Amino acid sequence: MIEAPKVPRTRKSVATKPQVEAADPSTSSLYVQSVEKAMKVLTAFDGSKRQLSLSEISSLTGFDMSATQRFTFTLAALGYLFKDPDSRKYELSPRLLDFTYHYLTSNELVSRATPYLQQLGSETEEATNLTVLDDTDIVFVLRIVSRNVFNAHVITGSRLPAYCTAPGLAILATLPDAEIDNILSRTNLVPYTSSTVYQPRKIKDRIAQIRKQGYAHTEDEYFVSDISTAAAITNAHGRGVGAVNIAVARSRWHADRDEQRFADLVISTASAISTRRRVE
Repeated sequence: MIEAPKVPRTRKSVATKPQVEAADPSTSSLYVQSVEKAMKVLTAFDGSKRQLSLSEISSLTGFDMSATQRFTFTLAALGYLFKDPDSRKYELSPRLLDFTYHYLTSNELVSRATPYLQQLGSETEEATNLTVLDDTDIVFVLRIVSRNVFNAHVITGSRLPAYCTAPGLAILATLPDAEIDNILSRTNLVPYTSSTVYQPRKIKDRIAQIRKQGYAHTEDEYFVSDISTAAAITNAHGRGVGAVNIAVARSRWHADRDEQRFADLVISTASAISTRRRVE
């Protein structure tokens, strides 16, 4: 069972300082704006188009043409952009995958979870995934597919909203209510399908139920015909650092046998990966 993190009580005799809003990091003298601008150029390539012209990059970033030329030239010289000699348009270079490779090979959670997800995939013959929360979304950092995989377009690095996905809900259920409210307030809550639960009150009611039963379950909420069951991987303090889920196509789903079976599997797998709580 997933428990809501407990907030320690403060003694009445001790005055607490009022909360101060975090300062905008971009106002710090340590903040390098040219790095931010270079990242804006790279993130302009969001997958909607394979190639972008200088004018398109300028429009997407809000930079003038002179700045756009300087940044694209530098990024191409460093090997992170490729310029097509015929179309004179830019596209992302394979060198960017170096960052993905280094993240996956150095990430302790990914290393710890890999054998468990492989075993889970072998046992169920369904797609199994490891996801982590990044701001308001979940990101797939490990994906074990099978011959029965429902959606081949979901790959490592894919990003989905937390509020309507089983892994996202499982992780949210381990967070304090105030943090959940903050995440939902910054999320574009929309119905991706007719089955999407997107109303804040209903999402919070759902999270309360997930805390009681120890797992999250969604059907047809982001992808139609996609059914997902997930449990959170927690750290020593009970906070979700990731989630394990099994994704099944509706054509292969048998509600009377599968939900509880898959729930037990993801709960036991997530528990095996989780860091044990410290004994006080």
